[in-house]
Amino acid sequence: MKTESPSIDVDIVERSEQAEYYDWVRRFALSLPDDTRERDRRGAFSRDAWDRCGKLGIQGLPAPEEYGGSGAGVVTTMVALEALGYGCKDNGLVFSINAHLWTSVVPIWRFGSEDQKRKWLPGLCSGTLIGCHAITEPEAGSDAFSMKASARRVDGGFILNGRKTFITNAPVADLLVVFARTSEGIGPFGISAFIVEAGTKGCSTSKGIDKMGLRTSPMSEVLLDDCFVDESSLLGRIGRGGDIFQESMRWERACIMSSQVGVMQRTMERCIDYAKQRHQFGKPIGQFESIADKVANMKIAIDASRALIQTAGRRMDDGDDATLEAAVAKAFVSEAALRAQLDAVQIHGGYGFMTEFELERSLRDAVGGTIYSGTSEIQRRIIARSLGL
Repeated sequence: MKTESPSIDVDIVERSEQAEYYDWVRRFALSLPDDTRERDRRGAFSRDAWDRCGKLGIQGLPAPEEYGGSGAGVVTTMVALEALGYGCKDNGLVFSINAHLWTSVVPIWRFGSEDQKRKWLPGLCSGTLIGCHAITEPEAGSDAFSMKASARRVDGGFILNGRKTFITNAPVADLLVVFARTSEGIGPFGISAFIVEAGTKGCSTSKGIDKMGLRTSPMSEVLLDDCFVDESSLLGRIGRGGDIFQESMRWERACIMSSQVGVMQRTMERCIDYAKQRHQFGKPIGQFESIADKVANMKIAIDASRALIQTAGRRMDDGDDATLEAAVAKAFVSEAALRAQLDAVQIHGGYGFMTEFELERSLRDAVGGTIYSGTSEIQRRIIARSLGL
């Protein structure tokens, strides 16, 4: 009689593989040079660390293997980014990798022609190329689609004009996904996207923008002055650039906070160690409820954040719309991360306020999470709209 094979819980196998992947990425991230404090002062980007991440495949996590990517599912990508956030103290580098993934790799993978995919994705996935997208304008922040940048059709291509600001990776980018209006329209309609190589005549960047946090992630303005691009630079369909931007944001809002979960985990472990070692009034400060409660709140925030993020990831892996789940995760995790870092400074007291302990840097970096990829107010607007309000 034939013996039946024992049944296998596919979900358990998947979780086991993801746990191994997490540990692998975490160990890699912990091996990266720890020179962030010095570079933070100068606002200096580490190309060396970027290249090391590229060799591991981080910059191409969700892209198909046929284009040089890792072919990872959304949840697996989130797991890897959490591990990177845990092990890498350079939050600016991790942020730049996220920006590169969601604003260059994903849109070219999802909307590019076969020629565009073959030309750009291998370099983007390996990290030999750095990408960014240029959509935000000085007078159009959260209202991104009210942009004034224009793309005028001419013989053989388009002439781009306009000014973009707060563009992450722009000073070091090899290519830019530029959004401009090709025709009149309401909201996203009439906007098109173009792949522009850095150095193209008429496309330039300003000097780097000095920031409160994430200082090791380069940022600048992008200036378009009669910049000619040929027809092959058009990404996706003419006038449908809004679809490309929305897809980028769908991925970004779902995934970008994954690394912050790792940062919170690292911060909580550091606070536990300090609370056990630091004595006041004859006992470890961890025995005081005011301190223990802060650490307990961190644990609650970490577990809830991971669950919310991976809920969005599972829906995306299943091919379902995760707009609501991504907005909930983005709002909750960004605010939880900020509270956790503020509590960490408070737990360490005067030491937490000192640059040497590096906690103040994590606090500064966490502030940006409530602003980039759509402010907390925008996320709540998306949530309310999804609820029929």
